[in-house]
Amino acid sequence: MMLLLDSQVVLWVLDDNPRLGADARNTIGSAPGVFVSAATVWELTIKSMLGKLSVPADLAGHLVEQGFAPLNVNAEDAEAIRDFPELARHDPFDRLLVAQAHRAGLSLLTADRVLLKLDRDFVVDATV
Repeated sequence: MMLLLDSQVVLWVLDDNPRLGADARNTIGSAPGVFVSAATVWELTIKSMLGKLSVPADLAGHLVEQGFAPLNVNAEDAEAIRDFPELARHDPFDRLLVAQAHRAGLSLLTADRVLLKLDRDFVVDATV
């Protein structure tokens, strides 16, 4: 299974947080490809600048060193949020991650309950 990590999961991986479930850890460790979206780097950088969290100064480079592949955002990804109208009022970064994962055939590893309630087979619970 190829993965796209959401922002919370990226933070949990960086911090070795126990909230990241054992199955999720195994999935990340055995996946043939683990991606982090440019949207996630953007979101975490903004939150870091606002003092809401701390991330490495060169977050993108640090993620590559961890073995994660960058996933760029393009116009088609942005338009694909229309395929998920039930998320129209949800966090815009999350909407984009769902659209990117769906378009790229990736499983989105998340702890976001709203996304998990979508009941889409490509949205995977990171807490188990």
